[in-house]
Amino acid sequence: MIRLFVFIGVLLLPGAVQAEIPVPVRTIRAKEIIAASDIASKPVDVTGALTNPEQIVGQEARVVLYAGRPIRAGDIGPPAIISRNDLVTLIYLKGGLQIITEGRALGRGAHIVVSTPGRLRDHIMRGSINLESIRGVVLDEADEMLDLGFREDLEFILSEAPETRRTLMFSATVPASIAKLAKSYQKDAVRVTTKAENSQHSDIEYRAMAVAPRDAENSLINVLRYYEAKNALVFCNTRATVNHMMARLNNRGFSVVALSGELSQNERTHALQAMRDGRARVCIATDVAARGIDLPNLELVIHADLPSNPDTLLHRSGRTGRAGRKGVSALIVDNKSRKKAERILRFAKLNAEWAAPPSVEEVNQRDEERILADPILTEPLGDDESAFVARLVENHTPEQLAAAFLRLNRKGR
Repeated sequence: MIRLFVFIGVLLLPGAVQAEIPVPVRTIRAKEIIAASDIASKPVDVTGALTNPEQIVGQEARVVLYAGRPIRAGDIGPPAIISRNDLVTLIYLKGGLQIITEGRALGRGAHIVVSTPGRLRDHIMRGSINLESIRGVVLDEADEMLDLGFREDLEFILSEAPETRRTLMFSATVPASIAKLAKSYQKDAVRVTTKAENSQHSDIEYRAMAVAPRDAENSLINVLRYYEAKNALVFCNTRATVNHMMARLNNRGFSVVALSGELSQNERTHALQAMRDGRARVCIATDVAARGIDLPNLELVIHADLPSNPDTLLHRSGRTGRAGRKGVSALIVDNKSRKKAERILRFAKLNAEWAAPPSVEEVNQRDEERILADPILTEPLGDDESAFVARLVENHTPEQLAAAFLRLNRKGR
């Protein structure tokens, strides 16, 4: 017999940041929810706000959670069951794993099932899972699932679930399509917003740079050099542009990785790990391929191609400026597209500083400022350094040593 554990969506996904929910717990406990948040900037994590797990174990039923973005193999370990303890058994379902293995795991029972919409529908149609006794359904990133064409799958899944279930939706935005879905499949839903519109992306500095088409790539390179971010994310609209920019930045000496739809799950995992451990500092990605990534040290987002709409701009930019950290979102705008960029910014209720891209002189000046502020200049000599430093000082003037240090620092940039 399968027992139910009612839990809530985003906490199952990597990188969730706790956020206070401005609704009393009793109200949330009694109602269905549409949680609207700037999910990329401050994902909702209402762990414990709904139900204490100890109160649920032992009740009969199942719960199904399904995420819109791909589930990363590196996050879940072996296929199918990812965690088992005294309280909770979780199963992840996704394309690319063995559907027969997943079916066997479902047959053994679980408290929580996390799945992409298409995979869950496959299991329902195969008879691997029966939703008649589920107690709750959580839709994470509901707006993106609709944008990606999963409406039919979602409606099928929700129609298979009992009317007595609880339905919780998490969405970065609540456009008309989400409101319509909520109206059809939720009852008396409470809408929860994690922060006010006037504070949205308050930790992100927006900069827009109008350039001639022939100068766009050099402008992007200068922006990367000017900020020298620990991690930078460059958005392109097509896979071909991602591959082109990857080659271009590699040739200029940047440590760079790319994310596009042609990568296998293993390649994607390795690329993101390279960003996290410092082997790469720049990631170039399409919007679809960048869904769900979490880079704690992301300080800079560059829009090499304009986003298609305000929501996409917010999704992209919100990947920086998280957890109280500051971030920069820079738009590289073709002169002919300036009015479109201004319109997108206006509809997104964002103010961007319009300026020319950093010049070579400005980049060099920032390099000099970083050198002067580097704590390495004030660190004491190590025992293994003293003898060689004495030789350098004996054979060269201070000006010669400083010039050599500067040249070495600039080498390859």
